[in-house]
Amino acid sequence: MDKETKERLGEIRAALKKYGFDKILGETAKSKIRSRDDDSAHDILLDDEIPLKLRLMLQDLGTTFIKLGQLLSTRPDIVGEKIAEELANLQDDNPAITYEQVKAIVERELDGNIDELFEDFKHEHLATASIGQVHEAKLITGERVAVKIQKEGITDKIDLDLRIMKYIANRADKWNRDLRKINLPGIMEEFDRSIHKEIDYNNEFMNMQRIELNFEDNPNIHIPATYSKYCSSKVLTMEFIEGTKLNDVYASTGDEFDKKLLAKHVLDSYLQQLFIDGFFHGDPHPGNIMILDDNVVCYLDLGMMGFFDEEFKRNLSEVMLLFVDQDVDGLINQLMYMDILDYDIDTKTLRRDLNDLFGRYFGVQLNRFDGVLEALLSLMQEYGVIIPNEIVTMARGLSMIEAIAHNLDPEIDVFASIKPIATQIAKQRVDPKQFLKGKKSNLILYDHMIRSLPKLLTRTIHKIENEELQLRFEVDITDKVSIIALVSALIIGSSVVSFGPRVFDMPLISLIGYVIAIILSVMGIKKFVLK
Repeated sequence: MDKETKERLGEIRAALKKYGFDKILGETAKSKIRSRDDDSAHDILLDDEIPLKLRLMLQDLGTTFIKLGQLLSTRPDIVGEKIAEELANLQDDNPAITYEQVKAIVERELDGNIDELFEDFKHEHLATASIGQVHEAKLITGERVAVKIQKEGITDKIDLDLRIMKYIANRADKWNRDLRKINLPGIMEEFDRSIHKEIDYNNEFMNMQRIELNFEDNPNIHIPATYSKYCSSKVLTMEFIEGTKLNDVYASTGDEFDKKLLAKHVLDSYLQQLFIDGFFHGDPHPGNIMILDDNVVCYLDLGMMGFFDEEFKRNLSEVMLLFVDQDVDGLINQLMYMDILDYDIDTKTLRRDLNDLFGRYFGVQLNRFDGVLEALLSLMQEYGVIIPNEIVTMARGLSMIEAIAHNLDPEIDVFASIKPIATQIAKQRVDPKQFLKGKKSNLILYDHMIRSLPKLLTRTIHKIENEELQLRFEVDITDKVSIIALVSALIIGSSVVSFGPRVFDMPLISLIGYVIAIILSVMGIKKFVLK
């Protein structure tokens, strides 16, 4: 272990001891032996001041730990509501770096003299945080821009802290039974990916270009333009945005803003991100949204984005439909299908708790979620369910957007906006046209399956004839009636199917059903007719 790591580890240990967390993690060999029988660490976890102590400790330890705390503040399903709420108060600020330091970073990253790259570059910063700070500038071509510069040496500090964090997380997971269920090593892996995306400004640059393309035909949404010639992994140059902060829009009393229209723009644009694009702003709080002239909504700070693939997007749409319809059984089955709930979970108790939750929040006519998503995540935590990060990020973002829309228009019906778009996406699951738009690799796979069916059917029948194949069913197939019923059900079911890709002018699903029916028929004939 090098000197720098030892010194930093010493600082972290001192902070853990200062706030009482050393007893939870265990610092000595003696504590490792004692931890199985000593309840002092468990008692500390029950301390009402734990959320505050944790926030203060993370604040003392600096940038990497503050970022970790901010990530955990979005995961009440892991750390609980109280800790998540307290960690949301973490302040991500640091002393500003000097203009000379900024100049050196810009010139190195953009490979040029700052006075030749920019017509004007303001010496005073517009904003500063632990990782970077922003300056106003003007390009040689005349565009007014905002330049975000990453502070020197921040990557090395983060990497050092991450190594130590992972060491502590593995140690805690090994020796403390209370922390083991949280899966600290898994959290650290997620955090590692998250923070490295944030400190790579190329990632934010690509996010901005992608979401700008998604809204290119929507005049109601604006994404700041980016200037690739003036961007690198540590410098990001974007259009300077002059607009009105949302809090000022809330407080306005004149006719400068159409608040009902703005509420619709905000909500519709976020639902498009979630259910149509599958690429959405992960932190759409009021400070990251500006209102421009003509009631145009502008999204800012696009470093933290969520992503859904096509399958997850369709599954999520179905979850939202079942949720809005308060279909408890359907919701449980869908969450099992998505591998979020285990099949051995106590569904009877969960069904009762979900009905209680829906009764509490939907007992009167509501037009918004108003805390129900957070309550659902909290309920899942009680059952030991770790919700995928994408869903937590979505739920948090949707809650923020809902609050913004409701502040602009208290009468807006969020459910009425969600249901049609979620229904449209869910229907695509059985749309043959959408199926055929799938990956070429899938089409190749289906082609191979179709070409192999005759050979597979021949081999299967041959094995049945030679008693080389045995099939096991949960139902009783020892009598003729059972076999006839199964074969009949397969034939009827296959005959009424009308969706999916077609083979020999019939749906592929139907063809597979007929093949299984043939196999069962051969087995029945052999068992009851030819024996």
